[in-house]
Amino acid sequence: MSAGAANTLRFISLLLATGLIGLPGCWAALALWYQGPTGQLPKALMVALWTGLVIGVLIALWQGRPGAAVAIFVAVFLGLIFWWHGIAPSNDLSWADDVSCICSGTIAGDLVTLRNVRNFEWRTNEDYTQRWETRVYDLTGLNSVDMVISYWSGRAIAHMLVSFGFQDGGHVAFSVEVRRLKNKSYSEIGGFFKNYGLSIIAADERDVIGVRTNVRGEDDYLYRIRMPPSAMRALFVGYVEQASQLVEEPRFYNTITVNCTTLVYHIMKGFVGHLPWSYELLLTGYLPEYVYQVGGLDQRFSLEELRALGRITERAKLSGNSESFSADIRRGIPAIDVQSPHKPATA
Repeated sequence: MSAGAANTLRFISLLLATGLIGLPGCWAALALWYQGPTGQLPKALMVALWTGLVIGVLIALWQGRPGAAVAIFVAVFLGLIFWWHGIAPSNDLSWADDVSCICSGTIAGDLVTLRNVRNFEWRTNEDYTQRWETRVYDLTGLNSVDMVISYWSGRAIAHMLVSFGFQDGGHVAFSVEVRRLKNKSYSEIGGFFKNYGLSIIAADERDVIGVRTNVRGEDDYLYRIRMPPSAMRALFVGYVEQASQLVEEPRFYNTITVNCTTLVYHIMKGFVGHLPWSYELLLTGYLPEYVYQVGGLDQRFSLEELRALGRITERAKLSGNSESFSADIRRGIPAIDVQSPHKPATA
């Protein structure tokens, strides 16, 4: 091998080694920042010490003296991994008011008793009346499932809710949410680092939809889901079971793997079977495209038409806190035609 080829091979090897050290090094720095000691100064000191270690290892690597430095890095990093896996979720923390309770339920035949159904009266994000209620739902009256997409940061970033309708005109919406501590804001990056608990909220639509359109300035779209009664029931029960399990076994929220879309995807797979995977499940703003492609929306209309018909933002603002909120936001949205063609799911 020529000297030039040997130097090139050595350079490539050093680049690969740098990546193998640098990437976990960056991950560990963020993990220490989000889960390290309480307080900005202790966190900053811990991250600075770790960063210094990583830089020292990389310098030794490129100077041809890796040896002990790499061994120290590996030992410390393994210690960090052990510490990371020891961080356990908890329900017993000082949670923000709107996620202070997790829904749970009991199922007796066709009757479902839901505890901690949220029914806040929102005036502003900081001014609201708290109400957590117990409600009973008869699954024999379950007759609709709607998906609400609430855009809060551009076209790709949105929150998804699923609302169940009953023959008496009542609705209950389920929302998989970040369970954050009091006075703590949401960070997408923090969502990768065990910074939040996982919460399933069951709520009155005037609360969980109205707060987004009327208080937070989000733009909401409602899509009626094409689903047979047996699947509606299975999805409702799946939400109740998942929520009740969280009460007994808390979990961390994760921006990618356990969020408002992926959790529902796994519930659906449990009784539907095969569902194709798509990046649209991660970029929730594009979820309507995915649901349309697998045949879950009304095929009599194009997706663009359904989007235009389903924009409920202004209707929600006009309805305000009216008792007819659920009916008001659905005005002009065609009911599902069960006889319309159904597109098969595609990979």
